Amino acid sequence: MPDHHATASCSCGQLRIEVRGAPRGVGLCHCLACQRRTGSVFAALASFNAPYQVSGQATEYLRSGDQGAQFLFRFCPVCGTTVYHTEVGDDSRVSVAVGAFADPTFPAPTVSVYDSRRHPWVQLPPGTRAYHTDP
Repeated sequence: MPDHHATASCSCGQLRIEVRGAPRGVGLCHCLACQRRTGSVFAALASFNAPYQVSGQATEYLRSGDQGAQFLFRFCPVCGTTVYHTEVGDDSRVSVAVGAFADPTFPAPTVSVYDSRRHPWVQLPPGTRAYHTDP
């Protein structure tokens, strides 16, 4: 299988991340922190294995999850777009905002976490596995 590269970027293009290969997984998060972070009713994220290449400057925001894990979110200091995040202490993968790829053919999510906080009018794609909180 040929090595596939994909690039995600912020709205102004200043902050970019290039990932390789197919996503490890694509999911939705309905937690209240992600709702506030994105300004939407959920976050759509794709996880990729390292290595990945970042270009541009990022502002960082450290957030603790419900189970104590810490996540470092990177967003563009110019336009404010959240582009990617990593878990502190885990350099083996990166999670990238699906919308930052600007690719309508991007694979659909297969999991939904914090489904207990999903807005009732949001419909999940068929076959999506839903978790009440974070598994």
